[in-house]
Amino acid sequence: MVRTKDTLRILIAADTYPPDINGAAVFCHRLARYMTGLGHEVHVAAARHDSGPDTVERTDEATVHRFRSFKAPTHEYYRLCLPWLVEPAMDRLIEEIQPDVVHVQCHYMVGKAAIEAAERRRIRTIATNHFMPENLDPFLPFPSWFCRVIAENSWRDMGRLMGKASVVTTPTPLAAQTMRERAGFDHVLALSNGIDVDHYQPRPGEEIPRSERPTVLFVGRLAVEKNVDVLIDAVARTDPTLNIGLEIVGDGEQRDVLAGRISEHGLHGRVRMRGHVDEEQLRRAYMEADVFCQPGTAELQSLVSLEAMSAGRPVLLADALALPHLVEPGVNGHLFTPGDAGDLAAKLEDIFRRSAEDREAMGRRSREIASRHSIAKTMDAFEQLYRGADWVDPGQYGKAQGWRPAARRSRQRSTR
Repeated sequence: MVRTKDTLRILIAADTYPPDINGAAVFCHRLARYMTGLGHEVHVAAARHDSGPDTVERTDEATVHRFRSFKAPTHEYYRLCLPWLVEPAMDRLIEEIQPDVVHVQCHYMVGKAAIEAAERRRIRTIATNHFMPENLDPFLPFPSWFCRVIAENSWRDMGRLMGKASVVTTPTPLAAQTMRERAGFDHVLALSNGIDVDHYQPRPGEEIPRSERPTVLFVGRLAVEKNVDVLIDAVARTDPTLNIGLEIVGDGEQRDVLAGRISEHGLHGRVRMRGHVDEEQLRRAYMEADVFCQPGTAELQSLVSLEAMSAGRPVLLADALALPHLVEPGVNGHLFTPGDAGDLAAKLEDIFRRSAEDREAMGRRSREIASRHSIAKTMDAFEQLYRGADWVDPGQYGKAQGWRPAARRSRQRSTR
C-alpha cells in the first residue's frame, strides 16, 4: 500500500476474530474491512484458531497476524494466548509495523498485551469493550462465589488496563453506565457497533419465499447464556392451532442438550436446527422468518437483533441488559421476562394472532429503530477517534436513549 499523509496505519487487537462466530468477532471484521475501504493500512492481531506458530495472512480486509494459542478446556472454540508468549510477540509486532493507532477490543490476553506495548511507545490507543466479565461464569469450573471473585478482579483489571486508552467505548449506554460503576471509569463513550441496514432488504427482482408455517427465528451461539432452551419451551407452550415453527441458526456447546429438549417436546416437525450458515443464507433467513427472538441475558448490543430489525422483522427480546433499548413494546415487538417460557409463549401468540399487515407495520418500525445504528456513522466516529478526537457525538443513537456524556478528563496521548 502507498501511504499518504491522510493514510493511517491501524492495528486492531482482537481476542476473538473470524472464523470465530460472535458479535465482537463480526464487529472487528467489519471494522477492518471498512477502514481498508477508506484507504487506511489495517493490521489485525488475533489468536490462531488452530495449533501452530505465529502466522501472517493477507486478506481482503487486513493483514492478519495470528499468535500461537491453546484450546480453552471449557469452551468449544475459544483459544488462549499465554502471557509469556503473546506479550513479547505483540512487542515485536508493534515495533515492526509502527502503527499510528491501536484499537483493542477487550482487556484479556491479546488486548492486554497490545495496551501495554502501545503505552510503552506512547502510541494512541482506543479501547472498546464488548464483554461483561460475568459472561465467563458458564465456562469456569468453580463455585459461584469464586466466579464472583474472578468477575470483580476482572472489572478492576478492565479499569486499570483500558483506563490507559485515550478513549474508551462500548456499544450501548447501559454498558457504558455499568463500566463506569463497576470498573471506575470517568467516562465511557456509548458508540453502537453499527449495522448496514440496506444489506438485509430484498434486492431488485429478488424473490423471498415465506415459510410454510408462521416462523420465529433465533440466530447465535448455542451457549448457556443464550437461553435457547427457554425459546424451545415457549414454542412448545403455544396454541397448537397457531402451528408456530422455530428456526435455530448457529452452533455451540449446547447443541446436544437443545436437540434433547426438542425431542422431549415432540417438536421435530416444527423446530429445525440449521447449524452454521454462510452470510447469504443468514441474510435470507432473516427475510424469510416472521419474527425474531433473542432470549439471551448477556447482550451488550446484539448485532443479530439489529440485523433482524434491519430486515424488517418484529422482535421478541429478553428484558435484560441492552436489549430493552431495541424495543418499543407493542410497536415493533415485545420484551419478555428473562427465563420465563410462559411469558415468551404469550408474547409469541400475541404477535402471531395479529394480522399480516400489523406484523409488517411492526417490522417497519424495527427497521426505523435499526437505522439509528448506521454503520457509516459508527465507522466515521471511529476514524475521528483514530485521528485524535478525544470524544465524538454519538449522534441520534445516543440521543435516542436520552444519554449524555458525563463530565470527563481528557486522556489525550501523543501520537506518531
